[in-house]
Amino acid sequence: MTRILKTAAPAALLLIWAALFTIIAAPAELGAQSIVPSKEEIMAMTPEWDGERLPDGRPKVPDAILARMKNVNLEEAWGVLRGKKFEWQFEGGWKHIHLDETATMVGRALTATFAPKRPDLDRALTSRGHEEGHVGGRNSWPIDMLQENDVYVANIYGTSEGGPIIGGNLSTAIFNNSRNGVVFDGSVRDIAQMETIEGFKGWVRDWHPSWNYDNMLVQINGPCRIGAALCIPGDVVLAKREGVMFIPPQHAELVCKTAELVQLRDMFGFQRIRENVYTPGQIDQRWSEEMEKDFSEWLRDHMDELPVPKEQIQELLKERTW
Repeated sequence: MTRILKTAAPAALLLIWAALFTIIAAPAELGAQSIVPSKEEIMAMTPEWDGERLPDGRPKVPDAILARMKNVNLEEAWGVLRGKKFEWQFEGGWKHIHLDETATMVGRALTATFAPKRPDLDRALTSRGHEEGHVGGRNSWPIDMLQENDVYVANIYGTSEGGPIIGGNLSTAIFNNSRNGVVFDGSVRDIAQMETIEGFKGWVRDWHPSWNYDNMLVQINGPCRIGAALCIPGDVVLAKREGVMFIPPQHAELVCKTAELVQLRDMFGFQRIRENVYTPGQIDQRWSEEMEKDFSEWLRDHMDELPVPKEQIQELLKERTW
């Protein structure tokens, strides 16, 4: 076991730790297990976040950061996270529900993991959940926990027939609770009904007319694998036309600041190329001191016209030393 722990990847270590904790801490009977980690367990899962938390323990990235995140491009977010050694935070290859002209969804992740149905475990988990106060079938339990600005993120292991975990009714409840949408590594049903829910958006693998009879919910708010990416409860979900990024909460503000600066520099560079002030080669390499001064002056002159809020540009200028 020591050799396994030493050689496992960080994401795998987290899953191994969770499995070991379950084996050690769980009573002998399956009925005693809960699929919802405690607030303390979620806090232990997200130790680098030192800000406000939701009642369930998930990091609560401020609403102001979520609003700024809507203007971030995936390339900008990917670059920041790669620089911080977060290699597996993006997943592409989706079908979309309500992909309008903005093509963006942002929110805090509430995660769920499904597995192939096994009758004995299915009955045990349902029984324990009812003892804890959950109502109805387990498909609805994560939805009951959603809060405004959450995004429901679920690993349904890519299932299609027999796998749809939501349709028209549950989609209505998801949007009613979160005012947001879903990222599902699996299929959904009732697309025609979902399209009548104004504001609801979805990034899903497929749609299928069958209902959910082939899988079962085994965990809420645990580490959730979505394709090649790993999502942790409270991650900021940045979903665009091209794919989905799961941004660790401790780096969300840095992603916003970096993206805003990159976008402003791109606007400046494009304009100066069109004006024949600089060549593409000059813009693509490290800028000279004179170019940086020109950029700062350009920011001051165009502050009221730029897409980044004036207050953020003023803060950026304070941090610049040229």
